[in-house]
Amino acid sequence: MSTYRNLKIWQKAMNLVTKIYYYSKGFPKEEIYGLTSQIRRASVSIPSNIAEGFGREGKNDYLRFLNIAISSLFELQTQLEIAKNLEFINKIEFDSLYEDTRELERMLSSFIRKIKGLDT
Repeated sequence: MSTYRNLKIWQKAMNLVTKIYYYSKGFPKEEIYGLTSQIRRASVSIPSNIAEGFGREGKNDYLRFLNIAISSLFELQTQLEIAKNLEFINKIEFDSLYEDTRELERMLSSFIRKIKGLDT
């Protein structure tokens, strides 16, 4: 593996960020410093921490950043639920985004387990 860009989890996370920005454009203007900002920051944090962890020395550092990425993913899932409850996104949009986050969650969990099994 030569670069974090080759990681499927990073690519999937980047696609998710793009979708989040697309859907959050329709959020109410008064939410620009509220939920819109929160949901965007959480989504950006996921690929950012995957990339940052990739550049760190040693398994423990890498795992720390992957755990931050999955924590941000859980935060994003919660914020998507809030956006749906407030009708900022409809059920179809929510279902699509939520399924993307669940797939990424499974991929990240598997990757974390794989890294834990590696020797430093």
